[in-house]
Amino acid sequence: MNQITSPSSTPDAPYYLPLADEVEVFQAAYASRLPVLLKGPTGCGKTRFVEHMSWQLDHSRSIEQRPEVPLLTVSCHEDLTATDMVGRYLLKGDETVWSDGPLTRAVRSGAICYLDEIVEARKDTTVLIHSLTDHRRILPIDKTGELLDAHPDFLLVISYNPGYQSVLKDLKPSTRQRFVSLEFDYPDVETETKIISHESGVDTATAERLAVIGERVRNLKQHGFEEGVSTRLLIYTGDLIAAGIAPRRAATASIISAISDDTSVQQAVTDIVDVILP
Repeated sequence: MNQITSPSSTPDAPYYLPLADEVEVFQAAYASRLPVLLKGPTGCGKTRFVEHMSWQLDHSRSIEQRPEVPLLTVSCHEDLTATDMVGRYLLKGDETVWSDGPLTRAVRSGAICYLDEIVEARKDTTVLIHSLTDHRRILPIDKTGELLDAHPDFLLVISYNPGYQSVLKDLKPSTRQRFVSLEFDYPDVETETKIISHESGVDTATAERLAVIGERVRNLKQHGFEEGVSTRLLIYTGDLIAAGIAPRRAATASIISAISDDTSVQQAVTDIVDVILP
């Protein structure tokens, strides 16, 4: 299980440029402790948004009220079980001791628990969160017999990418309708230019060229390329350029070769890059 934490000691808020009113809606949802569902394509900023909001909320509290770790992020996958999320007994010397999983840690401490790509997890994991997403706000821990009331500051956030989900991996209505839903998409060229420039350090002109490449690649619907290049990959390209790699070579490594193994798709993207990058 991959677990990432966002420490409260970070001096500045993780950079995030709002695209609409998602910040205000998230703040309102948090104030009412309403669980939040983020929907959007890969690499459009969902995880960065959660990190940004976690930092903002954590730094609005006094130091004494802050949990040790304000954000617990779990990258869901098909082998992720309810036990991985809740916890398990472990051998420690001659003793058997209980070890909380990331969800239990968040419920106890009042952190935000972010389940990234929730539909990739096993079904028992999805069922597990139901009692945390209604008025009960409880987590049953069967192995210890504990019925854990969520800390007042606890919030559950989940995300998934509707564009890549099959019918078998879609969220059930019984789960979906427990969440406030925020929809994300790739930014427009002007906004994406600012993001690429800030995150990679390239000049505005180069960032704008990369943003235009992103926009045009995402329009390749007729080539069977449903989603396009992510903002993340455009930033990676900017990183390589800022590190001294020639723009065309950087685009080949971080865009053309990264987005597809289909030669026709790669050629279509190469044609776009050839026109836009010097």
